[in-house]
This record gives sequence, C-alpha cells and structure tokens, in this order.
Amino acid sequence: MARVEFFFDCSSPWTYLGFDGLVKARAQDRFEIDWRPFLVGGVFNTVNKSVYEARAAEANPKTLYFWKDLHDWIRRSGLAIKWRPSIFPINSARAMRCALLADDAGVCEAYARRAFELYWGEDRDIADPAVLAEACAAAGLDPAATLAAADSPELKARLRANTDEIIARGGFGTPTFYVGDDMYFGQDRLVLVREALKGAGARA
Repeated sequence: MARVEFFFDCSSPWTYLGFDGLVKARAQDRFEIDWRPFLVGGVFNTVNKSVYEARAAEANPKTLYFWKDLHDWIRRSGLAIKWRPSIFPINSARAMRCALLADDAGVCEAYARRAFELYWGEDRDIADPAVLAEACAAAGLDPAATLAAADSPELKARLRANTDEIIARGGFGTPTFYVGDDMYFGQDRLVLVREALKGAGARA
C-alpha cells in the first residue's frame, strides 16, 4: 500500500488543516501515514529565519492576504481554529516529544488530534504538562508516564533527529509531506500528495 510521511508540528494552524485533510483523504484513497513529529522552530532557526522577520514586519498587502487566506481555509475545513491563540508562538517541544511516544504506541493520530484541538480549538497552553496530560489520556496513554518519558534525553535526541532529517531532505516548515523522495509543503498541496500516492499505489 502507498505511504506518505507526514512531518508535523502542532504549533501551526496550517498543519492542523493539513492533518485533518490528510486523515480524510486516507479514508477515501486508502494509504498508510507515517507520523513524523518534529520541532519546526529548529527548522526555522536553521534554514528559514525569514519566518521571524515576517512576523515582526508591519502589515502589508501580502501579509493581510495571507491571514485572509488562512480564514478562508478554516471556514472550508469546518474546524474550530482561533487565530490568534492567546499564546503564540507556542513552545511545542514537549508536545512533539509526547507525539513520538504516542507514535510508538500506535496512537499518534488520536494524540495529535487532541493536541491540535486543545491549542487551536480551545485556546489552551500545550506547553503546560497538565494540558498535555489531557491529550495523552485522549489517546489512551498514561499521562504521568508519558510526560516523564518525554523529558528524557533519549526523547529529546529523537525529536532533534527528526528535525535534522527534514532539514537534510530539503524541508523548511510544517506541514511537509513526502511520497518517496518527493516533497510537498503546505496543506494546500494535498491534491498533489493524493495524486502522487495513487501513482505510488499503482506501481506497488
């Protein structure tokens, strides 16, 4: 069966849109998803510092359109997404390390769904361990054990390795999809991802 790697960080509204769209596409097209949590701040610091410059810049026609575009996609998705949340940008490092553990347990999708809902839908601080405990519980994980393991040097190294990998493969943000060696960036590229997956499935 065709497979897509989904590199994601829950700190992005575009990634929530991409996550939801990818899960819905899988229900129709039948493919496998490899969940690849990473830390997008580490990518920005290394290969995409222009993100910070854009955030600091005064509003201009392009940035005004960018936020209008986001709201158009939010309405189309039907998801509850608050822009901006009370805390933005968010420190998502611990949340993404928990996502690695959720993936180990085969419940990354359920964990990520709840983490996205907590931050973007309910305006909760996913840097707060008490909030993350809710996401862990929603996925059937033991919250205390998961949070303790997430702060271990091993998990920090694993998240760093995923972050280094996406940089090495040409990635520069979230969400990023790979079908084989072909990279697709942004939730609006899902139509291309689906076409690539259908081609990969036909060749399998």
